[in-house]
Amino acid sequence: MKTIVKTFIVLGLMFVCPGIVSYGQININNDGTPADASAMLDMKSTTRGMLIPRMTASQRTGIASPANGLMVYQTDGNAGFYFFNAAAWKFLGFGPADGYSGNVIDIDGNAYPTVKIGNQEWMARNLRTTHFRNGDAIPEVTENAAWNALSTAAYCWYDNDYANYSLIYGALYNFYAVKDGRNLCPVGWHISTDAEWTTLISYLGGETIAGGKLKADLLWNSPNTSAINSVSFSAFPGGYRYQYELSPLSFLGIGQAGAWWTSAEDIPNYSAWVRGMDYNSGAATHFNKYDVYGYSVRCVRD
Repeated sequence: MKTIVKTFIVLGLMFVCPGIVSYGQININNDGTPADASAMLDMKSTTRGMLIPRMTASQRTGIASPANGLMVYQTDGNAGFYFFNAAAWKFLGFGPADGYSGNVIDIDGNAYPTVKIGNQEWMARNLRTTHFRNGDAIPEVTENAAWNALSTAAYCWYDNDYANYSLIYGALYNFYAVKDGRNLCPVGWHISTDAEWTTLISYLGGETIAGGKLKADLLWNSPNTSAINSVSFSAFPGGYRYQYELSPLSFLGIGQAGAWWTSAEDIPNYSAWVRGMDYNSGAATHFNKYDVYGYSVRCVRD
């Protein structure tokens, strides 16, 4: 073993690093200590970190034939560390292990706080993207007859009022948007499954009391029964859009009800499973509704 000065030439520039090379190991440090026996590269410092390549999403996806295990840091969109797992790029995420775990950013640039509950990590706000993950626009449909006739993806804002309802309550999506293969949720996230809701509700003590633990303690109409928001899920009463062609009403429930699509179909191309909460109950309910209804969406980390 010998102490040497290593010279690196990168992009035509010369760098000189003190270190130790032994049996094919590279040890970069300023204290003369040997490299760990298990490491090919061992860097030691108490004042500096390590930077891996930083690039945009388009630059990352433009890498030709990425190696299995390749890692980069993405600087735009859903920023964070990504690695290639021999088949696809995977988001590693960021944030502490409990409480609010950081945030996630959708394709439109909207940021959502996230929260870890048990072994799951959920968005702590309703989704409000107007584009699929690949950048394709989701049609906004405001007219009732057109909404009722849909068999393809669409979204709207409660009462078609973006200014008052978009930021807090998020968008309302039909189930055709939920099951669209272009994906509503950001990379590394997916629409909550019915089974994941079951796990969440069981963790909080079952359907009869879980709603109170999930509901926010504001914005719901009185009495907002049992609402304590004990796990910071912050379920808001965003209402819903429904299908009744003979009724002048198409939006109901703001302040009174919150309802979230799961990704689980009940009857294909007809109905799907929904989870709901109400202002006068502490329960978390489970029911099925027609695909053309408009409900909120929560995403869960993969």
